[in-house]
Amino acid sequence: MTTQTQHQVPRGTRADAEKFNRLYLIKNVKMLRATYQIRLLAFKATSEGLKLVLKVPSACEFDRSLSELIEETDNTILREDY
Repeated sequence: MTTQTQHQVPRGTRADAEKFNRLYLIKNVKMLRATYQIRLLAFKATSEGLKLVLKVPSACEFDRSLSELIEETDNTILREDY
């Protein structure tokens, strides 16, 4: 999936894995916010009827921006702890 930046440079992102009807993004962080990467993958998941699974450490906290994105996308984004 690609979009155009302000200066018309194509940008895109890929999930770390795709399996069945899920896109997986693996992050090893203490705090996760709704980054451009997550927003693009959430858009792709919503458009294609998939789920976006954020695989994060159990101690990872979601920033308010990410919690709001999860609500906005009708729970298309799932959390999986490791």
